[in-house]
Amino acid sequence: MFGIDSSELLLIAIVALVVIGPKELPGLLRTWGKWMAQMRGMASEFRGHVDEMVRQSELDEVKKQLTGASGLDLQSLDPTKEIRSHIQEGMAEGEKAIAEGKSMFDNPLAEPESAPQIAVEAPQTAAETPQTGVEPAPAVPETPPVVTAEAAPVPVPVPPQEPVQEKPAKAAAE
Repeated sequence: MFGIDSSELLLIAIVALVVIGPKELPGLLRTWGKWMAQMRGMASEFRGHVDEMVRQSELDEVKKQLTGASGLDLQSLDPTKEIRSHIQEGMAEGEKAIAEGKSMFDNPLAEPESAPQIAVEAPQTAAETPQTGVEPAPAVPETPPVVTAEAAPVPVPVPPQEPVQEKPAKAAAE
């Protein structure tokens, strides 16, 4: 400690005991300890102030660099504005979906704008229709074609003929 050996420390303690005396030595050590505590406190306070000044100067340098940098807008770095804009976009999309749903509920036959265009298929018979547990919509009856005077003649249906069975040659000879 401070370059003092134990033998030198023992010599200092014996001289202090002889010079000051055993009666006042404890009071002197107590007073010396209080002074040392005050000196340590002042040193730590001084060190704290110096550290704070260094930190402040570093912060000032960083602030100057940030304000001096072109293209960096500190106002645009506000995260609450970004969050608010994302929430508003989501709410607008939700309101649009709700409006679409209401319009579909009010007019169920209307085709939504986003529906894919499907080619018209021939109507299925009852045997071909798959059973999905949902009743199919009633089919719209087809209207007969309108015949005008210039139309081609209508073919007359021919009744089917019964197939003629040929008799075997033996039976024909008899």
